[in-house]
Amino acid sequence: MHEFEVISVGDITTDALVRLSEEHAHVYEDDRGQWLVMPFAAKLPFEEAFVMEAVGNAGNAAVAMARLGLTTSLITNVGGDRHGIDMIHALHEHHVDTRFVRVNPGRNSNYHYALWYRNERTILVKHEEFDYHWPALSDAEIPAWLYFSSVSEHTADYHERVADWLEANPGTRLAFQPGTFQLRAGPVRLERIYRATEVLVLNREEAVQVTGGLHGDLHGLLEGLHKLGPRTVVITDGPDGAYASDGSRHLVMPTFPDPGPPLERTGAGDAFASTLVGALIMGKPLDEALRWAPVNAMSVVQQVGPQQGLLTVGALEAHLRTAAEEYRPRPF
Repeated sequence: MHEFEVISVGDITTDALVRLSEEHAHVYEDDRGQWLVMPFAAKLPFEEAFVMEAVGNAGNAAVAMARLGLTTSLITNVGGDRHGIDMIHALHEHHVDTRFVRVNPGRNSNYHYALWYRNERTILVKHEEFDYHWPALSDAEIPAWLYFSSVSEHTADYHERVADWLEANPGTRLAFQPGTFQLRAGPVRLERIYRATEVLVLNREEAVQVTGGLHGDLHGLLEGLHKLGPRTVVITDGPDGAYASDGSRHLVMPTFPDPGPPLERTGAGDAFASTLVGALIMGKPLDEALRWAPVNAMSVVQQVGPQQGLLTVGALEAHLRTAAEEYRPRPF
């Protein structure tokens, strides 16, 4: 028997989210992208602020899957400061097991700042350099699934240790939602991780980055990701929904209708990815998992932060009962 149905792996952080006044901040666009602009060397009023603990890809995924009722633990690092203690307490409150949270004495915990303007956010990040160790899991602690996501750039050896553990424990399935530094490392450096992956979830721009394929060629992107080793591949595409392949079918899944304009988009991708994986862990087929995932993403963007809007299974299924008949994956 598995003590844990899933263990999430990756960095966590405390985010300080500051809602900017539209009177004192602006966005403009040029050929390099969109830019957030505020007066320089000024004291600017802001609307409100929120502090969110134990967030980040892996933390959000752990909370999402625990909220769905899965027995969930988290392998991560915090500093020996007050923020680290607060993050451990927050995980306990969300029913996430914390025995594998490693406290690093004398180090600061990750603490990021997010500037919230309209319904988007710009995040200022600084990943602390922890001494990453892979824990010795007992036979009972070996999970049915591992959910691996964002870690810092100082973790090349850590990825090898994760790959070693997966090869030594072939009964554990891997879900991989690569973070910024893992995407930057590229598929060659992370070849063993991609090859061990059961389910890979990333967005369309990330799929282009990983495969070198064309943004407009979704079939090519799906096939390119399969060639790296993952058995199931899912590409999210914002308001255009998501695309998935199980190796034999290419499917397109629409978004779940928002009940109102999104309040704040932090964590929508994490909610989608972890809910899809959570449904698969529960034994749902891919088609049903694709119906579950957009519902939690919709709920998250109606609340502040990445975790407040996460749903229980009962609440999620209640939304599904109201869905239109065309809300389902279709071949494309």
